[in-house]
Amino acid sequence: MIENKMINICVVILAGGHSSRMGMNKALLPIRNKPVIEKIVGELGSIGDRTIINSNQPSTYTYLGFPVIKDNYVDQGPLAGMEAAMSHVDANVFIISACDTPFVKKEVYLHLLDQLNGFDAVVPIYKGKIHPLSGIYTKNVNNKLQQQLDKQERKVSLMFDHLKVRYVDEFSGIPMEHLDNHFFNMNRPDEYEEAKRL
Repeated sequence: MIENKMINICVVILAGGHSSRMGMNKALLPIRNKPVIEKIVGELGSIGDRTIINSNQPSTYTYLGFPVIKDNYVDQGPLAGMEAAMSHVDANVFIISACDTPFVKKEVYLHLLDQLNGFDAVVPIYKGKIHPLSGIYTKNVNNKLQQQLDKQERKVSLMFDHLKVRYVDEFSGIPMEHLDNHFFNMNRPDEYEEAKRL
């Protein structure tokens, strides 16, 4: 197990999207009377040495009591959120979570952290799908992020061609129900309705 304090971990919650398919701010939608972003912060906050929110509307999230960091590259998607976090926070390791994943499990991130040694990033694969916005990244990736954003290349997976990435598709010891919930995300109203039933 990697010692958290030694590697200086920052939890980053990406809340900078436009929520165009949902039609309303996904991060603030209530699940069991609590906004999604509060559920995520509550679950992941204990993993890191600090927690930040990435958003271009800082006033929306100041009530949470965490720093809110705006993008340096405007309208460039989640890569820009990751770059903003890495540019503004002096940490070695960044745990990334999207704001539309209401049931994230810290046990999954701890499992990924265990496998970080020597890699630039650890990215989970679940049921055949890569989940880069549920991954763990070292500060080393920031130069690649900036180079890609300078070219206005927003696709997250393009970055992996230039990094030492460990893909993880084995989650032994973690119940499948927890994994299904962790990787569940809601982009559309029907997915939000599904989330309320889970």
